[in-house]
Amino acid sequence: MYNKLLILGGAATLVVCMPASAQVARHPAVADYGAIAPMAQVANRPAATDDMRALFEITGEARGPNGVNRSLDRVARYLNLLASSGVSTKPGDIKVIIHGPATPLILREEAYQKRFNSTNPNTPLIAALKRAGVEIHVCGQATAGQGIAREDIDPAVTLDLSAMTTLVLLQRQGWPLVSD
Repeated sequence: MYNKLLILGGAATLVVCMPASAQVARHPAVADYGAIAPMAQVANRPAATDDMRALFEITGEARGPNGVNRSLDRVARYLNLLASSGVSTKPGDIKVIIHGPATPLILREEAYQKRFNSTNPNTPLIAALKRAGVEIHVCGQATAGQGIAREDIDPAVTLDLSAMTTLVLLQRQGWPLVSD
């Protein structure tokens, strides 16, 4: 009986302790977003010295008013994948341009609340990406077309002339494009 209790207690301790350690492994760079599955002995793992800068184009809508935009979450996943491979990024190495149906995700909290009658689920993710050194841009043409005033844009987001000009300029400068 004592052995059964000892084994049961040990198993319970293991179950309780696992999520905390797994959390760090799943989110090494951006906590709470972009969960990854740590993997050993896989192909195409970047080396610590590789230039892994990237430009993410985000056009897809969020899962709904209460869901984080999946494509924006992929940016966090990319940072977590790099960190799990020992690759560190400098501020500005990762850029995001948002346009099309995804545009409202950049609304500051008050404007989002007014438009959708709910809190903006993307605000904490935008803040986390900004802390991680990601530059987040939004298409000025998309904001104008959707009636979004400059003062309604999250201050962590940069207003660009257009997504088209941003995409062309940065790709001409050698930025690899990751589209959703």
